[in-house]
Amino acid sequence: MTVDTLAGEAQTDVVDTPEAVIDSPTETAAVVTSAADAAPEAGTDAADTDVAEPAAPVAEEKPKKAPAKKAAPKKTKTLELTLTVTGTADGEWKAELKQGNSFIAKNLLVAAAAVSRAAKELHEDLSGPIDEVIDAAREQQAAKVAALEAELEAARKALAELDD
Repeated sequence: MTVDTLAGEAQTDVVDTPEAVIDSPTETAAVVTSAADAAPEAGTDAADTDVAEPAAPVAEEKPKKAPAKKAAPKKTKTLELTLTVTGTADGEWKAELKQGNSFIAKNLLVAAAAVSRAAKELHEDLSGPIDEVIDAAREQQAAKVAALEAELEAARKALAELDD
């Protein structure tokens, strides 16, 4: 190690060491010789090292800082809406929309096909049961139509007999 000094200072090979206090030039030579005899640090050449640098005293180690606390994640504001869709056996569907305790929309007529499409868009687990209810209502309405057609045909026959 080479030490550069200002012109007004005398160059010295003495390194501050806590082990020895140097009072005379002979002691200086002894300290320099013992420091030179010490094993060089890894990665350095013994020829390049004039004086081995002393290890930092253990007492002077700075205490480790506590890890920085992570900021709490920002809570997103949630908006809660309740959509209630009610169907009857006749295939009539109604919808209500609530926010908290207040109704935004109430008793809106909704087509069964729209309910089925909306359920499919939301989730497969919702569409299955809703489609079953719609299919049952469709079958019931088809039976009703068949009964009404039969009644209509009977009424037409009765009318035709009256016209004769």
